[in-house]
Amino acid sequence: MTMQSVRTAGRIVLDVEIPARKPWSAIIRKGQTLRITDSHGQQAVDTLFYCAGDFGERYSGQDTLRAQGSAYVGLGTRIMSNEGRVMLRVTADSCGLHDTSAGACSCESNTVRFGHQTRYQHACRENFVIEAAKYGMSKRDIVPNLNFFMNVPIDPAGNFTVVDGVSKPGDAIELVAEMDVLCLISNCPQINNPCNGFFPTPVQVTIFEPEA
Repeated sequence: MTMQSVRTAGRIVLDVEIPARKPWSAIIRKGQTLRITDSHGQQAVDTLFYCAGDFGERYSGQDTLRAQGSAYVGLGTRIMSNEGRVMLRVTADSCGLHDTSAGACSCESNTVRFGHQTRYQHACRENFVIEAAKYGMSKRDIVPNLNFFMNVPIDPAGNFTVVDGVSKPGDAIELVAEMDVLCLISNCPQINNPCNGFFPTPVQVTIFEPEA
């Protein structure tokens, strides 16, 4: 199914390009739709959600996977909070492959995985910390995240690795908010593994308001 056949009708509230390697955030109100478009293809988009009224309630990968009985996020997935409530629902998806197991890159993990020469390369965890600070949150509030468009195969033994992404230019995912949510995004700056095709690129974020 293409995005064109399911594209949301409604008033555009916000339409922005997130530059390569950069963080971004916004509030998505209940009933609004968030669309994330992988403009150039093969770009991982690390994402966190918080209840806008109480940042202590936030995205839970464990509850999300338990609720749907799948290791991946896709069409129909209910994005769950740590309080067992539905935060958003995936209503359209032209890629079909989104990870919520591999977490976010950090300066520390880059050093362990790729060598000390990568220690000072910017990473998603640092992006999240920068963006969360705008809302009074700290490093302690950064929890395991979603990785839209990131390809992370899991073998029968439970081992996983990051491999080349399958998203094409223009692939997109849409989520409708079931509560007011704060969305934090790190447009992943990683250049040491293939999650971004070794070349980070911009992505587009659009928020729609339902037609009256």
